[in-house]
Amino acid sequence: MADLDVQPKKGRPGWLWIVLALIGIALLFFLLRGCNDNDNVNTTDPANTTDTTAATTTSTRTRDWNAIDFNAPTATYSEVSDKDIEVRGNEEYAIYSLDEALLFDTGKSEIKSSAEAKLKQISASVSQRYKDGEVRVYGHTDTQGSADTNQELAEKRAESVKNWLTNNTDLSDDNISVHPVGESQPVASNETAAGRQQNRRVEIVAIKNN
Repeated sequence: MADLDVQPKKGRPGWLWIVLALIGIALLFFLLRGCNDNDNVNTTDPANTTDTTAATTTSTRTRDWNAIDFNAPTATYSEVSDKDIEVRGNEEYAIYSLDEALLFDTGKSEIKSSAEAKLKQISASVSQRYKDGEVRVYGHTDTQGSADTNQELAEKRAESVKNWLTNNTDLSDDNISVHPVGESQPVASNETAAGRQQNRRVEIVAIKNN
């Protein structure tokens, strides 16, 4: 009988198992990473998000100063007894107007000592009627001189009034702004001395804090 040459089956090379094991580990790693990413998509409390948004968007009312009617009817306030102070307005705001000659020397921006009593009377009225409201100082000039010079003078005078009010009354600097108008809003003709005098003025506007 012929001898049968029976050879034992060769086993799979060891390196193949190593490759398969590495592939399996890689697949397991990516599966686990995907699960973690899904778990961490959004852990923010919706209620906290709403509160934060509300806090961010909450702001104080922005005043529409363009809505002020400077031709508003004359108002009579018992606390304003000085005849040099003209008051106009309504229940929402008041316009206190002073001839610039009462506040400043010609071409100057320093407050006269004789004007301090008038400014104190205005500030007392503002504090009484518009407590914690906003105040804006408007500076006006006539058309004598260049427009740039008049604008600069109007700004210096408005700033001077603001600084005086801040330093000498209980009105807060944070609530006072300035608006130098210059010669652009006359209330009378600049062709006459009387008209030019009317145009040279300072107006202190106080508005309620609604």
